[in-house]
Amino acid sequence: MSFFGKMFGKKGEQAPTTGEAIQKLRETENMLIKKQEFLESKIEAELDIARKNGSKNKRVAIQALKRKKKYEKQLQQIDGTLSTIEMQREALESANTNTAVLTTMKNAADALKAAHNNMDVDQIHDMMDDIAEQQNIATEISDAISNPVSFGQDIDEDELEKELEELEQEELDKELLGVGPSATELPEVPSDEIKEKAKEKKKGLYSQCNILSRNYLWSLCMTHALKTRFLQQLRPPIRMTKTSKS
Repeated sequence: MSFFGKMFGKKGEQAPTTGEAIQKLRETENMLIKKQEFLESKIEAELDIARKNGSKNKRVAIQALKRKKKYEKQLQQIDGTLSTIEMQREALESANTNTAVLTTMKNAADALKAAHNNMDVDQIHDMMDDIAEQQNIATEISDAISNPVSFGQDIDEDELEKELEELEQEELDKELLGVGPSATELPEVPSDEIKEKAKEKKKGLYSQCNILSRNYLWSLCMTHALKTRFLQQLRPPIRMTKTSKS
C-alpha cells in the first residue's frame, strides 16, 4: 500500500462523519499548539545561551543561534498548519450546522406532508358549512326556548275589556244605590285619642316656636352689641380741654 493510501485510507472505505472529522481536527490542533509552545520555550533557551556566551565563547553562541533559527522555521511551519486546520475545522462546523438545519427542515416538511395526506380541501369546506348550519340551528332553538310560551293567546282581548267595563259599572251602580255597607257598620273612631294627639302636636309646635324666637332674639342682641362695639372703635377719642377763666 502506498504512503497516501496508508495516510488517507483505502478508496472504498466509508468517509467519516462531520462530527468525527471535527473531533480529529481539534485533537490535531491541540497537539500542534503544544508543539508550538515547546518550540517557543526552546527558542528562549537558545537566546539565553547566546547572550551568556556572546563575549566568552563565540562558537557556543553561534551554535545556539543556529538552533534558534531552526526552531523558528519549525514554529513558522506550525503556524501555517494551524491556520489551515482552523479554517478547515470552521468550514466543517458550518457544514455540520447546515446539515442539521436541513435535516430538521426536511423532517418538518415530511411531517407536514403526512399530516395533510388525510385532509381534503373540499371535505374541509363541506365540514365548515355543516358546522355553520348546525350553529344556525342551535341559535334558532335557543331563541325558541327563550321566548315565553304563548298559552291563552286565543282569548279575545276586546271581550275581556268589555267584561271589565261591566264589572266597573256594576260596582258604580251599587255605590249609587247604597247597596254597600251603611254608615252604622263603620268602625268608631276614638275621639279622645284624637284630641290627645292634637294637644301633644300643638304643645310640640309651641315649644319649637319658643325656641326659635329665643334664638332669633339672642342673635339680634349679639348683632347689635357687635355693631355698637365696632362703631365705638371707629369713633376718634374725645380730648377734654380745660377752659381758662375769663
